[in-house]
Amino acid sequence: MRILIIGIFSFIAWSTLSTFVYVCKIKGLCDEQVTMQNSEVNNDSIVNETIVKPLEQQAIVPKDLTICFEFDNSEFSSNSIAEKYFDESNAYLNQNTQARLEIIGHTDAIGTNTYNNALGYRRAQSMQRYFETKGMIGDKITIISKGESEPADNNDTKDGRANNRRALLTIKQ
Repeated sequence: MRILIIGIFSFIAWSTLSTFVYVCKIKGLCDEQVTMQNSEVNNDSIVNETIVKPLEQQAIVPKDLTICFEFDNSEFSSNSIAEKYFDESNAYLNQNTQARLEIIGHTDAIGTNTYNNALGYRRAQSMQRYFETKGMIGDKITIISKGESEPADNNDTKDGRANNRRALLTIKQ
């Protein structure tokens, strides 16, 4: 009789331990916090309501942003438009692992091609540093310099040259 009692006790202990290991350690279900709301249907019974997780809102691809620079300058000063673009692009890049932010630096036609390519690159780097200091992952950013090779406006006028001194920010899939 004593062996039977020890056997039953051992079986119960083994069952409890193996259930705990399977449910908590293997399936990982013991650490989840689940909040359930109960509502009274009638005086005699209570029904558990289903918990519905809100759907995560899908971020939209932000439109391209053009940032203009002063003559022979690559320093970027933050503004509300750049802040808004950072928030939108960072949210999109976090949801879309294959997407990248491409920053292309441009210059006007004053100066040599070599100097303007370097200046365009410094402008793109300046924007890259800004986005990285705000918290964007550096691996998600690609920088390119086009120098003076792709003007947006006519380099023969003062306003045209001012429009060409820019960095273009685009989300690429």
